[in-house]
Amino acid sequence: MSKIETAAAVVAEASVPPAVWTVGVLVAGALVLAVVSPVLRRRAPNVWWPLCGFPVAVLRFWWTWRRLADLQGLSVPRRPATALLGSVVVQGRALRPVKPRAGVPRWQRGGMTVRVLLHSGQTPEVYAAACEAMAHAWRMFAVRAVSDTRGTVWLVANAWDPLGMPAVPFRGSVGLLTAVVGVWEDGGRWLVNLRRVPHWLIVGATQSGKSTFLASLVAQWARQPVAMVGIDLKGGMELSMFGPRLTALATSRGEAVELLDRLVEITTGRMALCRSAGVRSVWELPDKQRLVPVVVLVDEVAELYLTATSADKAEVARVATALLRLGQLGAALGVHLVVAGQRFGSDLGPSATSLRAQLTGRVCFRVSDKGTAEMTLGDLDPGAVDAVQSISVSMPGVAVAHGAPDGGWMRARSYRVTPEDARETAQRFAHLTPAVGQLYAGAAA
Repeated sequence: MSKIETAAAVVAEASVPPAVWTVGVLVAGALVLAVVSPVLRRRAPNVWWPLCGFPVAVLRFWWTWRRLADLQGLSVPRRPATALLGSVVVQGRALRPVKPRAGVPRWQRGGMTVRVLLHSGQTPEVYAAACEAMAHAWRMFAVRAVSDTRGTVWLVANAWDPLGMPAVPFRGSVGLLTAVVGVWEDGGRWLVNLRRVPHWLIVGATQSGKSTFLASLVAQWARQPVAMVGIDLKGGMELSMFGPRLTALATSRGEAVELLDRLVEITTGRMALCRSAGVRSVWELPDKQRLVPVVVLVDEVAELYLTATSADKAEVARVATALLRLGQLGAALGVHLVVAGQRFGSDLGPSATSLRAQLTGRVCFRVSDKGTAEMTLGDLDPGAVDAVQSISVSMPGVAVAHGAPDGGWMRARSYRVTPEDARETAQRFAHLTPAVGQLYAGAAA
Protein backbone atom coordinates (compact mmCIF):
# COMPACT_ATOMS: atom_id res chain seq x y z
CA MET A 1 0.00 0.00 0.00
CA SER A 2 1.35 3.40 -0.95
CA LYS A 3 1.91 6.21 1.55
CA ILE A 4 -1.01 8.16 0.10
CA GLU A 5 -3.41 5.25 0.53
CA THR A 6 -2.14 4.68 4.07
CA ALA A 7 -2.71 8.32 5.01
CA ALA A 8 -6.22 8.29 3.54
CA ALA A 9 -7.07 5.17 5.53
CA VAL A 10 -5.84 6.80 8.76
CA VAL A 11 -7.94 9.94 8.12
CA ALA A 12 -11.01 7.82 7.33
CA GLU A 13 -10.61 5.90 10.58
CA ALA A 14 -10.18 9.14 12.56
CA SER A 15 -13.11 11.02 10.97
CA VAL A 16 -16.16 11.86 13.12
CA PRO A 17 -19.38 9.96 12.24
CA PRO A 18 -22.12 12.07 10.56
CA ALA A 19 -24.52 11.42 13.42
CA VAL A 20 -22.08 12.99 15.88
CA TRP A 21 -21.65 16.00 13.61
CA THR A 22 -25.42 16.41 13.41
CA VAL A 23 -25.83 16.27 17.18
CA GLY A 24 -22.97 18.72 17.63
CA VAL A 25 -24.48 21.20 15.18
CA LEU A 26 -27.88 20.96 16.87
CA VAL A 27 -26.38 21.48 20.32
CA ALA A 28 -24.33 24.43 19.09
CA GLY A 29 -27.40 25.95 17.43
CA ALA A 30 -29.45 25.51 20.61
CA LEU A 31 -26.73 27.20 22.67
CA VAL A 32 -26.57 30.13 20.25
CA LEU A 33 -30.35 30.54 20.33
CA ALA A 34 -30.34 30.37 24.12
CA VAL A 35 -27.79 33.18 24.26
CA VAL A 36 -29.47 35.47 21.73
CA SER A 37 -33.06 34.65 22.78
CA PRO A 38 -33.42 37.45 25.38
CA VAL A 39 -32.08 40.03 22.92
CA LEU A 40 -34.34 38.81 20.12
CA ARG A 41 -37.38 38.88 22.38
CA ARG A 42 -36.79 42.52 23.25
CA ARG A 43 -35.78 43.83 19.83
CA ALA A 44 -37.48 41.51 17.33
CA PRO A 45 -40.31 39.54 18.99
CA ASN A 46 -41.77 38.42 15.67
CA VAL A 47 -38.42 36.77 14.85
CA TRP A 48 -37.91 35.40 18.36
CA TRP A 49 -41.29 33.67 18.52
CA PRO A 50 -40.89 31.14 15.64
CA LEU A 51 -37.19 30.52 16.40
CA CYS A 52 -37.27 30.20 20.18
CA GLY A 53 -40.60 30.98 21.80
CA PHE A 54 -42.93 28.64 19.91
CA PRO A 55 -40.81 25.44 20.19
CA VAL A 56 -40.35 26.00 23.92
CA ALA A 57 -44.05 26.74 24.39
CA VAL A 58 -44.95 23.49 22.62
CA LEU A 59 -42.66 21.54 24.94
CA ARG A 60 -44.20 23.23 27.98
CA PHE A 61 -47.65 22.39 26.67
CA TRP A 62 -46.97 18.66 26.30
CA TRP A 63 -45.04 18.53 29.59
CA THR A 64 -47.79 20.16 31.68
CA TRP A 65 -51.01 19.15 29.90
CA ARG A 66 -51.86 16.06 31.95
CA ARG A 67 -51.14 17.61 35.34
CA LEU A 68 -52.86 20.86 34.33
CA ALA A 69 -55.97 18.98 33.20
CA ASP A 70 -56.08 16.98 36.44
CA LEU A 71 -55.64 19.98 38.75
CA GLN A 72 -58.13 22.19 36.90
CA GLY A 73 -60.85 19.57 36.75
CA LEU A 74 -60.63 19.04 32.99
CA SER A 75 -59.89 15.31 33.24
CA VAL A 76 -62.74 12.87 33.88
CA PRO A 77 -62.70 9.45 35.62
CA ARG A 78 -63.14 6.25 33.64
CA ARG A 79 -65.80 5.07 36.08
CA PRO A 80 -68.46 6.94 38.09
CA ALA A 81 -67.20 8.72 41.20
CA THR A 82 -69.77 6.91 43.34
CA ALA A 83 -70.27 3.18 43.93
CA LEU A 84 -72.64 1.01 45.94
CA LEU A 85 -70.93 -1.04 48.65
CA GLY A 86 -73.59 -3.20 50.18
CA SER A 87 -76.23 -0.72 51.31
CA VAL A 88 -73.78 2.22 51.46
CA VAL A 89 -72.99 4.67 48.67
CA VAL A 90 -69.24 5.34 48.61
CA GLN A 91 -67.84 8.42 46.85
CA GLY A 92 -64.22 8.56 45.81
CA ARG A 93 -61.74 10.21 43.47
CA ALA A 94 -60.27 8.50 40.43
CA LEU A 95 -56.54 7.84 40.67
CA ARG A 96 -55.85 8.16 36.93
CA PRO A 97 -58.58 10.22 35.24
CA VAL A 98 -58.63 10.58 31.47
CA LYS A 99 -57.23 13.88 30.26
CA PRO A 100 -58.88 15.73 27.36
CA ARG A 101 -57.56 14.86 23.93
CA ALA A 102 -55.56 17.78 22.57
CA GLY A 103 -54.30 18.29 19.04
CA VAL A 104 -50.89 19.48 17.90
CA PRO A 105 -50.25 23.15 18.80
CA ARG A 106 -50.40 25.35 15.72
CA TRP A 107 -48.18 28.36 15.19
CA GLN A 108 -49.67 31.79 14.68
CA ARG A 109 -48.11 35.21 14.71
CA GLY A 110 -47.24 35.98 18.32
CA GLY A 111 -48.96 32.92 19.74
CA MET A 112 -50.32 29.42 19.22
CA THR A 113 -53.65 27.62 19.06
CA VAL A 114 -54.59 24.15 20.30
CA ARG A 115 -57.76 22.22 19.46
CA VAL A 116 -59.18 20.20 22.36
CA LEU A 117 -62.01 17.63 22.23
CA LEU A 118 -64.51 18.03 25.06
CA HIS A 119 -65.46 15.09 27.23
CA SER A 120 -69.15 14.21 27.39
CA GLY A 121 -70.88 16.65 29.72
CA GLN A 122 -68.17 19.31 29.51
CA THR A 123 -68.74 22.88 28.33
CA PRO A 124 -66.26 25.52 27.14
CA GLU A 125 -66.84 27.47 30.35
CA VAL A 126 -64.71 25.05 32.39
CA TYR A 127 -61.80 25.67 30.01
CA ALA A 128 -62.33 29.43 30.18
CA ALA A 129 -62.04 29.21 33.97
CA ALA A 130 -58.69 27.38 33.61
CA CYS A 131 -57.15 29.85 31.12
CA GLU A 132 -55.27 31.80 33.77
CA ALA A 133 -53.60 28.62 35.03
CA MET A 134 -52.69 27.65 31.46
CA ALA A 135 -51.08 31.03 30.86
CA HIS A 136 -48.86 30.58 33.93
CA ALA A 137 -47.98 26.97 33.11
CA TRP A 138 -46.99 27.78 29.51
CA ARG A 139 -45.37 31.17 30.34
CA MET A 140 -47.75 32.98 27.98
CA PHE A 141 -49.22 36.45 28.28
CA ALA A 142 -52.82 35.25 28.08
CA VAL A 143 -54.89 32.24 27.02
CA ARG A 144 -58.49 32.34 25.76
CA ALA A 145 -60.97 29.51 25.21
CA VAL A 146 -63.08 29.83 22.05
CA SER A 147 -65.63 27.32 20.81
CA ASP A 148 -66.83 27.54 17.20
CA THR A 149 -68.20 23.98 16.83
CA ARG A 150 -69.98 21.62 19.17
CA GLY A 151 -67.75 19.26 21.11
CA THR A 152 -64.50 21.19 20.62
CA VAL A 153 -62.77 24.18 22.11
CA TRP A 154 -59.81 26.16 20.79
CA LEU A 155 -57.20 27.39 23.25
CA VAL A 156 -55.70 30.61 21.84
CA ALA A 157 -52.47 31.64 23.58
CA ASN A 158 -50.63 34.93 23.10
CA ALA A 159 -46.93 35.25 23.84
CA TRP A 160 -47.20 39.00 24.49
CA ASP A 161 -49.82 41.71 24.71
CA PRO A 162 -50.96 42.43 21.11
CA LEU A 163 -52.11 45.87 22.27
CA GLY A 164 -48.72 46.75 23.71
CA MET A 165 -47.02 47.43 20.39
CA PRO A 166 -48.42 49.65 17.62
CA ALA A 167 -48.65 47.61 14.44
CA VAL A 168 -47.91 48.66 10.87
CA PRO A 169 -51.11 49.80 9.11
CA PHE A 170 -52.64 47.27 6.74
CA ARG A 171 -52.14 48.14 3.05
CA GLY A 172 -53.92 45.31 1.28
CA SER A 173 -57.55 44.76 0.30
CA VAL A 174 -60.05 42.57 2.11
CA GLY A 175 -63.19 43.42 0.16
CA LEU A 176 -65.52 46.26 -0.70
CA LEU A 177 -66.53 48.43 2.27
CA THR A 178 -64.20 46.47 4.55
CA ALA A 179 -61.20 47.93 6.37
CA VAL A 180 -58.58 46.37 8.64
CA VAL A 181 -58.21 49.01 11.35
CA GLY A 182 -56.07 47.30 14.00
CA VAL A 183 -55.69 44.17 16.12
CA TRP A 184 -57.90 42.53 18.72
CA GLU A 185 -56.39 41.67 22.07
CA ASP A 186 -56.27 38.01 21.01
CA GLY A 187 -53.98 38.92 18.10
CA GLY A 188 -56.60 38.70 15.35
CA ARG A 189 -57.20 41.37 12.72
CA TRP A 190 -59.74 44.01 13.66
CA LEU A 191 -62.09 44.48 10.70
CA VAL A 192 -64.82 47.01 10.09
CA ASN A 193 -67.17 45.53 7.50
CA LEU A 194 -70.04 47.81 6.47
CA ARG A 195 -71.70 44.97 4.56
CA ARG A 196 -72.04 43.04 7.82
CA VAL A 197 -72.46 45.94 10.28
CA PRO A 198 -73.77 48.89 8.24
CA HIS A 199 -73.60 51.78 10.75
CA TRP A 200 -71.02 52.65 13.43
CA LEU A 201 -70.73 54.89 16.49
CA ILE A 202 -67.21 55.89 17.52
CA VAL A 203 -66.52 57.94 20.65
CA GLY A 204 -63.34 59.04 22.37
CA ALA A 205 -61.81 61.95 24.23
CA THR A 206 -59.08 64.18 22.85
CA GLN A 207 -55.82 62.28 22.18
CA SER A 208 -57.56 58.94 22.72
CA GLY A 209 -57.13 57.66 19.15
CA LYS A 210 -60.54 58.45 17.67
CA SER A 211 -59.22 60.71 14.91
CA THR A 212 -56.51 58.20 14.05
CA PHE A 213 -59.16 55.49 13.81
CA LEU A 214 -61.18 57.59 11.37
CA ALA A 215 -58.02 58.25 9.35
CA SER A 216 -57.37 54.50 9.19
CA LEU A 217 -60.89 53.89 7.88
CA VAL A 218 -60.66 56.60 5.23
CA ALA A 219 -57.17 55.53 4.17
CA GLN A 220 -58.48 52.08 3.21
CA TRP A 221 -61.87 53.05 1.82
CA ALA A 222 -60.13 55.67 -0.33
CA ARG A 223 -58.65 52.81 -2.38
CA GLN A 224 -62.09 51.36 -3.11
CA PRO A 225 -64.89 52.44 -5.52
CA VAL A 226 -66.74 54.14 -2.69
CA ALA A 227 -68.17 57.65 -2.29
CA MET A 228 -67.39 59.40 1.00
CA VAL A 229 -69.12 62.52 2.24
CA GLY A 230 -68.18 64.36 5.41
CA ILE A 231 -69.91 66.45 8.07
CA ASP A 232 -67.43 68.24 10.33
CA LEU A 233 -68.80 71.08 12.44
CA LYS A 234 -65.35 71.99 13.73
CA GLY A 235 -64.91 74.05 10.61
CA GLY A 236 -63.66 71.04 8.68
CA MET A 237 -60.42 70.82 10.70
CA GLU A 238 -60.64 67.03 11.06
CA LEU A 239 -62.05 65.86 7.74
CA SER A 240 -60.60 68.50 5.42
CA MET A 241 -57.36 66.49 5.16
CA PHE A 242 -59.38 63.94 3.17
CA GLY A 243 -60.82 66.69 0.95
CA PRO A 244 -59.58 65.39 -2.44
CA ARG A 245 -61.30 62.04 -1.76
CA LEU A 246 -64.57 63.45 -0.36
CA THR A 247 -67.52 63.91 -2.69
CA ALA A 248 -68.91 66.61 -0.39
CA LEU A 249 -67.95 68.21 2.94
CA ALA A 250 -70.29 70.19 5.21
CA THR A 251 -68.60 72.44 7.79
CA SER A 252 -71.68 74.09 9.33
CA ARG A 253 -75.07 72.87 10.44
CA GLY A 254 -76.78 74.71 7.61
CA GLU A 255 -74.57 72.93 5.09
CA ALA A 256 -75.14 69.66 6.96
CA VAL A 257 -78.92 70.06 6.61
CA GLU A 258 -78.64 70.52 2.85
CA LEU A 259 -76.24 67.61 2.45
CA LEU A 260 -78.35 65.24 4.57
CA ASP A 261 -81.52 66.21 2.72
CA ARG A 262 -79.77 65.40 -0.54
CA LEU A 263 -78.62 62.05 0.83
CA VAL A 264 -82.18 61.23 1.87
CA GLU A 265 -83.28 62.09 -1.65
CA ILE A 266 -80.60 59.79 -3.06
CA THR A 267 -81.73 57.02 -0.72
CA THR A 268 -85.36 57.47 -1.75
CA GLY A 269 -84.39 57.22 -5.42
CA ARG A 270 -82.46 54.02 -4.77
CA MET A 271 -85.46 52.63 -2.94
CA ALA A 272 -87.65 53.25 -5.99
CA LEU A 273 -85.08 51.58 -8.25
CA CYS A 274 -84.97 48.46 -6.07
CA ARG A 275 -88.76 48.33 -5.95
CA SER A 276 -89.04 48.55 -9.74
CA ALA A 277 -86.38 45.84 -10.14
CA GLY A 278 -88.13 43.57 -7.65
CA VAL A 279 -85.15 43.30 -5.26
CA ARG A 280 -84.73 44.08 -1.58
CA SER A 281 -81.33 45.77 -1.66
CA VAL A 282 -78.91 47.43 -4.07
CA TRP A 283 -76.60 44.40 -3.75
CA GLU A 284 -79.18 42.28 -5.58
CA LEU A 285 -79.29 44.58 -8.61
CA PRO A 286 -77.60 43.48 -11.86
CA ASP A 287 -74.00 44.57 -12.28
CA LYS A 288 -74.94 47.16 -14.90
CA GLN A 289 -77.27 48.84 -12.41
CA ARG A 290 -74.97 48.52 -9.40
CA LEU A 291 -74.84 51.81 -7.48
CA VAL A 292 -71.86 53.46 -5.81
CA PRO A 293 -71.84 52.82 -2.05
CA VAL A 294 -71.91 55.98 0.08
CA VAL A 295 -70.17 56.35 3.45
CA VAL A 296 -71.31 59.34 5.52
CA LEU A 297 -68.59 60.45 7.96
CA VAL A 298 -69.89 62.59 10.84
CA ASP A 299 -67.35 64.11 13.23
CA GLU A 300 -68.34 65.82 16.50
CA VAL A 301 -71.92 64.61 16.34
CA ALA A 302 -72.80 66.51 19.53
CA GLU A 303 -72.43 69.79 17.62
CA LEU A 304 -75.31 68.77 15.37
CA TYR A 305 -77.68 68.57 18.36
CA LEU A 306 -76.71 71.77 20.21
CA THR A 307 -79.41 74.44 20.28
CA ALA A 308 -79.27 78.11 21.32
CA THR A 309 -82.18 79.73 19.46
CA SER A 310 -85.51 78.68 18.01
CA ALA A 311 -83.90 78.63 14.56
CA ASP A 312 -81.34 76.14 15.86
CA LYS A 313 -84.13 73.86 17.05
CA ALA A 314 -85.60 73.74 13.55
CA GLU A 315 -82.22 72.82 12.04
CA VAL A 316 -81.56 70.20 14.73
CA ALA A 317 -84.96 68.62 14.04
CA ARG A 318 -84.18 68.39 10.32
CA VAL A 319 -80.72 66.96 10.98
CA ALA A 320 -82.03 64.40 13.49
CA THR A 321 -84.80 63.28 11.15
CA ALA A 322 -82.45 62.92 8.18
CA LEU A 323 -79.84 60.96 10.16
CA LEU A 324 -82.50 58.66 11.56
CA ARG A 325 -83.95 57.99 8.08
CA LEU A 326 -80.49 57.21 6.72
CA GLY A 327 -79.89 54.86 9.63
CA GLN A 328 -83.19 53.06 9.09
CA LEU A 329 -83.08 52.81 5.30
CA GLY A 330 -79.43 53.09 4.32
CA ALA A 331 -78.21 49.57 5.10
CA ALA A 332 -80.07 47.96 2.21
CA LEU A 333 -79.52 50.92 -0.13
CA GLY A 334 -75.75 51.27 0.10
CA VAL A 335 -75.69 54.34 2.39
CA HIS A 336 -73.73 53.87 5.62
CA LEU A 337 -73.22 56.07 8.67
CA VAL A 338 -69.96 56.41 10.62
CA VAL A 339 -70.76 58.79 13.48
CA ALA A 340 -67.95 59.99 15.77
CA GLY A 341 -67.63 62.40 18.66
CA GLN A 342 -65.97 63.13 21.96
CA ARG A 343 -69.18 62.52 23.85
CA PHE A 344 -72.55 60.97 23.13
CA GLY A 345 -75.02 61.20 25.99
CA SER A 346 -78.71 61.20 26.73
CA ASP A 347 -78.51 64.97 27.24
CA LEU A 348 -78.45 65.32 23.43
CA GLY A 349 -82.12 64.39 23.42
CA PRO A 350 -84.35 61.49 22.39
CA SER A 351 -83.35 61.91 18.74
CA ALA A 352 -79.76 60.94 19.58
CA THR A 353 -80.99 57.93 21.53
CA SER A 354 -83.10 56.83 18.57
CA LEU A 355 -80.09 57.22 16.26
CA ARG A 356 -77.95 55.13 18.61
CA ALA A 357 -80.30 52.19 18.15
CA GLN A 358 -79.44 52.18 14.43
CA LEU A 359 -75.66 52.36 15.04
CA THR A 360 -75.06 48.72 15.90
CA GLY A 361 -71.29 48.91 15.46
CA ARG A 362 -69.73 50.48 18.56
CA VAL A 363 -66.17 51.60 19.30
CA CYS A 364 -65.36 53.37 22.55
CA PHE A 365 -61.90 54.80 23.20
CA ARG A 366 -60.94 56.48 26.46
CA VAL A 367 -63.71 58.91 27.42
CA SER A 368 -63.95 61.76 29.90
CA ASP A 369 -67.22 60.71 31.52
CA LYS A 370 -68.84 57.40 32.36
CA GLY A 371 -72.14 58.50 30.84
CA THR A 372 -70.64 58.46 27.33
CA ALA A 373 -69.33 54.92 27.85
CA GLU A 374 -72.73 53.80 29.12
CA MET A 375 -74.50 55.46 26.18
CA THR A 376 -72.11 53.75 23.75
CA LEU A 377 -71.84 50.24 25.14
CA GLY A 378 -74.13 49.99 28.16
CA ASP A 379 -77.18 48.90 26.18
CA LEU A 380 -75.18 46.09 24.53
CA ASP A 381 -73.13 44.81 27.45
CA PRO A 382 -72.78 46.59 30.82
CA GLY A 383 -69.51 44.76 31.46
CA ALA A 384 -67.87 46.63 28.60
CA VAL A 385 -68.35 49.95 30.41
CA ASP A 386 -65.95 48.90 33.17
CA ALA A 387 -63.39 47.89 30.55
CA VAL A 388 -63.58 51.36 28.99
CA GLN A 389 -63.02 53.00 32.37
CA SER A 390 -59.76 51.05 32.75
CA ILE A 391 -58.21 52.60 29.61
CA SER A 392 -55.56 55.08 30.77
CA VAL A 393 -54.16 58.19 29.12
CA SER A 394 -50.95 56.27 28.37
CA MET A 395 -52.85 53.87 26.07
CA PRO A 396 -53.76 55.89 22.95
CA GLY A 397 -55.45 53.85 20.27
CA VAL A 398 -56.78 51.24 22.71
CA ALA A 399 -60.55 50.88 22.63
CA VAL A 400 -63.37 48.56 23.60
CA ALA A 401 -65.29 47.49 20.51
CA HIS A 402 -68.46 45.51 20.05
CA GLY A 403 -68.27 43.04 17.20
CA ALA A 404 -65.42 40.74 18.20
CA PRO A 405 -65.01 37.43 16.33
CA ASP A 406 -67.04 35.65 19.03
CA GLY A 407 -69.86 38.19 18.69
CA GLY A 408 -69.26 40.01 21.96
CA TRP A 409 -66.99 42.88 22.96
CA MET A 410 -63.22 42.90 23.27
CA ARG A 411 -60.35 45.31 23.70
CA ALA A 412 -58.52 46.30 20.55
CA ARG A 413 -55.88 48.74 19.34
CA SER A 414 -56.16 50.70 16.12
CA TYR A 415 -53.33 51.27 13.68
CA ARG A 416 -51.59 54.61 13.85
CA VAL A 417 -52.21 56.53 10.62
CA THR A 418 -50.66 60.00 10.64
CA PRO A 419 -52.43 63.01 9.10
CA GLU A 420 -49.69 63.13 6.48
CA ASP A 421 -50.35 59.52 5.48
CA ALA A 422 -54.10 60.16 5.28
CA ARG A 423 -53.63 63.33 3.25
CA GLU A 424 -51.24 61.59 0.84
CA THR A 425 -53.63 58.64 0.40
CA ALA A 426 -56.60 60.94 -0.28
CA GLN A 427 -54.59 62.83 -2.89
CA ARG A 428 -53.31 59.66 -4.56
CA PHE A 429 -56.81 58.19 -5.00
CA ALA A 430 -58.62 61.44 -5.72
CA HIS A 431 -59.42 60.18 -9.23
CA LEU A 432 -61.83 57.65 -7.68
CA THR A 433 -64.00 60.39 -6.17
CA PRO A 434 -67.47 60.38 -7.76
CA ALA A 435 -69.60 63.50 -8.17
CA VAL A 436 -72.80 63.87 -6.22
CA GLY A 437 -74.81 63.34 -9.39
CA GLN A 438 -73.29 59.88 -9.83
CA LEU A 439 -74.85 58.75 -6.56
CA TYR A 440 -78.41 58.97 -7.81
CA ALA A 441 -80.17 55.86 -9.08
CA GLY A 442 -80.44 57.05 -12.68
CA ALA A 443 -76.71 57.80 -12.93
CA ALA A 444 -75.73 54.13 -12.82
CA ALA A 445 -77.60 53.17 -15.97
